[in-house]
Amino acid sequence: MRYGHSPGRAGSGGAGGRRRGVLAALALAGCGAVLAAGCTPEGARGSGPGGSPPGTAAAGSGSPVPSGGPSASPEATGPPAKGTVTVTGEVTKGLESPWGVAPLPGGDLLVASRDKGTISRVAAGSGEVTQIGEVPGVAPGGEGGLMGLALSPGFASDRLVYVYFTTESDNRVARLRYDEQRPPGQQLGAPDTVFRGIPKGLVHNGGRIAFGPDKMLYAGTGETGDKGLAQDKKSLGGKILRMTPDGDPVHGNPEADSVVYSYGHRNVQGLAWDKDKRLWAAEFGQNTWDELNLIEPGANYGWPEAEGKAGRPGFRDPVAVWKTDEASPSGIAWAEGSIWMAGLKGQRLWRIPLAGAQLAAEPEAFLTGEYGRLRTVVPLGGDRMLLVTSETDGRGSPEAGDDRILTLTVR
Repeated sequence: MRYGHSPGRAGSGGAGGRRRGVLAALALAGCGAVLAAGCTPEGARGSGPGGSPPGTAAAGSGSPVPSGGPSASPEATGPPAKGTVTVTGEVTKGLESPWGVAPLPGGDLLVASRDKGTISRVAAGSGEVTQIGEVPGVAPGGEGGLMGLALSPGFASDRLVYVYFTTESDNRVARLRYDEQRPPGQQLGAPDTVFRGIPKGLVHNGGRIAFGPDKMLYAGTGETGDKGLAQDKKSLGGKILRMTPDGDPVHGNPEADSVVYSYGHRNVQGLAWDKDKRLWAAEFGQNTWDELNLIEPGANYGWPEAEGKAGRPGFRDPVAVWKTDEASPSGIAWAEGSIWMAGLKGQRLWRIPLAGAQLAAEPEAFLTGEYGRLRTVVPLGGDRMLLVTSETDGRGSPEAGDDRILTLTVR
């Protein structure tokens, strides 16, 4: 069963011919665990452009939907057609099922372990990993567990960490106070449940959360393998949700008293905003097309009636699509004019250059097969990003040192 795809699909297999020469180079003295992008080991250059995915035309028109967000400008220009990726360091290694990552003020990281239900702090300078606490009530299983991680917009004063996780009965969002003065392992306060009742399953639990430019909390959910939930606007499955930090519907959402922001999704695990505050989302297809979508409030993204570019009235087509063995998209980030998308089964990092709300050029693949399954991408500002591998999630073929967090310089 491919990660995030329907039961019965062939397994993703191992990381096969992964080249570890890059990792050997990263072990050179002076490169260690660094978040600064100045350390560039010899041989750490990305694999270069991969095969271009088919069907990467501009987003289909579908039927009109309320916009509420910036639209494409005829004068919009994009980044260069060809980009580069340089692996500049290894922050840490030996992580177990890392999923969500949140940079702390000062450069350290918080990392969630999906299967252990714990949150750890990674020191920026040394890469030392210290468990700060466990999230009570996490019930890992299949694709469920402790997934999304985000800091409150007021973290500097309120010290609140938001998490998306699976329980015995549902998926939910909670917040916990982080107290660094307490002993390691006991630094998380009791969880305050912000939002509950999101359907759970062995597959398609969604899990990504992020605060938007509007300081509202967004969550990507999955339809748990029950396809009908995606088109049911009364269900929270197969949706992108938008809520206040307290878990209430936001004034201006498509429907009053509802947190549903968009629907018709299969399994959303990537959320990112570009410089013009447009929301982008990556989601798993079934057997044919994985998708990158430009999210508009109230729009219907088609699943299960449409997969990929259907061109059908009433459905919003994706901006870009990939064959499922080339992607299996999880986390995404915006940097240097492009969306950067981590691929699980595809074992590669995709660069999707944008001109406004459309493609500026065909997507390129980097790092293909070099680090195995890729889970999360985190922007650090400018041309610097973090990349988190996912070989220990039960679907990979972990090697010594997996899983890792790498630093990248991108263009």
